[in-house]
Amino acid sequence: MNDKLKISRAASRRSFLKKSAVVAAVAATGPAIVNSRVLAASREVKVFAWVDYVNEDMIDGFEKETGITVNLSTFGSNDEAEQKTKASGGKGWDVIFPSVTNRANYEDPNAPGGIWLAPIDETRANLKAIIPSFLRDSIQLGATYRGNRYLIPFDWGTEGITFNSKVLDLKDSEVSFGDLWRPEVKGKVAFRQKSVIMGTGLYLDSIGVVKSNRMLDVYESEEGARRVWSAVTDWIIERKDWFGAFWNNATEATSAFKDAGAVIGQTWDTTGLLLAQDDSAYKYRAPKEGIITWLDSVGMLSGAENVDEAYEFINYILTPKVGGVFSNKTGYNSAVAGSSDYTSDTFKRQFAEVYTPDVLNNMWWWQADTPWFAPIRQEFVEKISNA
Repeated sequence: MNDKLKISRAASRRSFLKKSAVVAAVAATGPAIVNSRVLAASREVKVFAWVDYVNEDMIDGFEKETGITVNLSTFGSNDEAEQKTKASGGKGWDVIFPSVTNRANYEDPNAPGGIWLAPIDETRANLKAIIPSFLRDSIQLGATYRGNRYLIPFDWGTEGITFNSKVLDLKDSEVSFGDLWRPEVKGKVAFRQKSVIMGTGLYLDSIGVVKSNRMLDVYESEEGARRVWSAVTDWIIERKDWFGAFWNNATEATSAFKDAGAVIGQTWDTTGLLLAQDDSAYKYRAPKEGIITWLDSVGMLSGAENVDEAYEFINYILTPKVGGVFSNKTGYNSAVAGSSDYTSDTFKRQFAEVYTPDVLNNMWWWQADTPWFAPIRQEFVEKISNA
């Protein structure tokens, strides 16, 4: 989900001039025709999404069904999305895809209503499309603010261990975040700094080296966050010779294995599952300490200009068929009820391999951000980056 890519679907100067000529010609035939045709041609929705979330098939299907043009910009991290939203004053886009746990980071006393997101009109958004447990649990994870819902569950995924089975012989039930630090993988480990301090922290807690209540202490207090992350960061930096490649988005994570020589890494599911589709030597598995799990969402910005179109887009992507195709292309799991009916045999097989009953009963969920969580974590991320 990181590094920047923009897909511009704006008309070229030639097509713009051509449309202008058509509009002028239509105008001569009477107001009724102008209103219907010009209005249909001018409708658009501006979408700000993770790099791999809104694909061409999704855009084409929506545009054909509604006649609304999709203008897509992408972001590579929650940090990037938050910073750009605040810098723009909540304007420039209509629809956005934050992780639900990051909703608090959009709060700002300078924003309308104290937040750069717009409250969801539940009479217009098809919330019945969402798997009920995700809709319910999203409240605790941060989807609501001051009694209003601001974010709708869109998909969920995980961070686990991707490894080359030709190099490492790891049994599925024994895979651990500790495997990132095995002697034989020195200099060949890929990870995202802000994630590895959580995964390694879970490992160190499990072996009694750094007690953290399964890393939940970092959410309980600033003191707890500093105590735990400081100890985990020191442990990681002592093993800086193991660092192979840092990644900040799905593209970089894949490149770490294909181009930078990584043989193991803590990655998102999309990285490991798509690598495995190209080369069966790669495996993506859940660590026994608990696979790190996230819930992403869709919402609207406070400065959204195309509100009607935004609701049409949101309801379109919350249909089972679109949810299933999304999963097939990304490896992520749709939060839409019935989407599994449209997933491929490959997706179903990989899901069954990774998400066994034991794994599903031992998932570790990112929690709603606390005021100190992101800034303190960033301090230790920088220490790891600069080690």
